Amino acid sequence: MGVTDDLARAEALIRTIPDYPEPGVQFRDITPLLADAAALSTVIDALIDPFAGEFDVVAGIEARGFLLAGAVATRADVGLVPIRKAGKLPRPAASVAYSLEYGSATIEVHDDIAPGTRVLLVDDVLATGGTLRAAHELMPRIGGSVVGTAVLLELLALGGRALVPDVRTVFTV
Repeated sequence: MGVTDDLARAEALIRTIPDYPEPGVQFRDITPLLADAAALSTVIDALIDPFAGEFDVVAGIEARGFLLAGAVATRADVGLVPIRKAGKLPRPAASVAYSLEYGSATIEVHDDIAPGTRVLLVDDVLATGGTLRAAHELMPRIGGSVVGTAVLLELLALGGRALVPDVRTVFTV
């Protein structure tokens, strides 16, 4: 199998769950992909490849973004910075409020990186772009410099690329 075939196989593992978390929403369930070692390895490589050697740390966005970001950081042999929902960190250093598909939210981060650290943002889905845009705003507040954004799946109809134009995605629907 080639890389294209491996990616097609990985993409086929993503399930669509209709009307979750509310009527009219088509939720993309990546858990079958995560449970398949070969598929997970393929997408981790695809998330890293456009940015190989350009980042010092991976910042993963709660919650499913953590799963991918941890694997990316391990494969790239760099550290991991969790970006959490408000109230989940014991000593948040910076926060950003933003709008999302179903309302509004706030994300927070610790300041555990050195000034000038090159950051790769990783998340599972680019929908409306609010969360990723907020993460882009958050990193400079703690001294990080975002060098790229890698996302497993982009939902084209929701237009998130308008807020995060430089994002690299593995799959689009």
